[in-house]
Amino acid sequence: MADLVLQTAPLGFQWPTIDPFLFCVHHDDAYPAGNEVMGPDTPLTGRPIGQDFEGVDGWRMYHGTTVPGFPQHPHRGFETVTYVRQGIIDHSDSLGAAARFGRGDVQWLTAGKGIVHSEMFPLLDPDGPNPLELFQIWLNLPAADKLVDPYFTMLWDTDIPKHRIVDDDGAATEVTTIAGAYAGAETPAPPPDSWAGRADAEVAIWHLSFEPGARFTLPPTSDQAVRALYVFDGPGVSVAHQRIADSTVGVLAPGPAIDLVAADATTDALLLQGRPIAEPVEQYGPFVMNTRAEIDQAFADYRRTQFGGWPFADDDPVHGREHGRFARHADGRTAVPTD
Repeated sequence: MADLVLQTAPLGFQWPTIDPFLFCVHHDDAYPAGNEVMGPDTPLTGRPIGQDFEGVDGWRMYHGTTVPGFPQHPHRGFETVTYVRQGIIDHSDSLGAAARFGRGDVQWLTAGKGIVHSEMFPLLDPDGPNPLELFQIWLNLPAADKLVDPYFTMLWDTDIPKHRIVDDDGAATEVTTIAGAYAGAETPAPPPDSWAGRADAEVAIWHLSFEPGARFTLPPTSDQAVRALYVFDGPGVSVAHQRIADSTVGVLAPGPAIDLVAADATTDALLLQGRPIAEPVEQYGPFVMNTRAEIDQAFADYRRTQFGGWPFADDDPVHGREHGRFARHADGRTAVPTD
């Protein structure tokens, strides 16, 4: 039988990805209690503030100076998908949209022709730890859609399908389907110009949580799809006679259904699947286009227009400590989760 695991690679801070995905990072920070301005209630002495990626004491300030996170920065030519397992993110953008989300929610942002946004991590609990765990995934856009209008949407935790699949021995796998239908249940619609919105693109973003020894079958794909399984917590899964260990990505063969068998302890994995866009990729920092000339144009456009400008007083806005989860869209519509 042909190998079903085509190759494996270790996971670092930034995970290796395959077209149509550009980037995937797993932020897992054990933040302490928050102070009066929702930053860490502990001295920041010795940290490279503004560029703190070192993970001292199990957490990072990233580009934040008071509150951890990523103050305003631009993007063009792709999409960001942010899936939060624990903690809270405060979002603001140049469309005038804003949100507070987390605890299973997903934010999907099409940068298109250009957007500026901030992603801050307010530490809301002043009396105890503030753990934050999230994935940010960059999904490419084809050349025809790289300059579409930017678009922001929220997928609340209660709207994202979750399936509990129990095998013949009674062990379960929970499948959280952020993109890509499973068992006939459609996920909430991605933004209108997303590569994931095309049925023939076969995009799937699934979180798989295995009980010890659980067996689960990945559905078949076309021969053109790529699929990568990232084991990020737990001892790993087996695929036939091959094993994908903890902190490892396995690139799976396209085509047939594939049986996964978890090891003897709880294991979590992220599946990224899709048909490649198969176009040239030219990336420089926050811009992803097809040619160097288009990258140069992106910088020129940003210098000239600031992609609409920044409508907030601060580069790193956070919402009030008492504020619940919400989304305010660019057209003024507001939404809150039902849970």
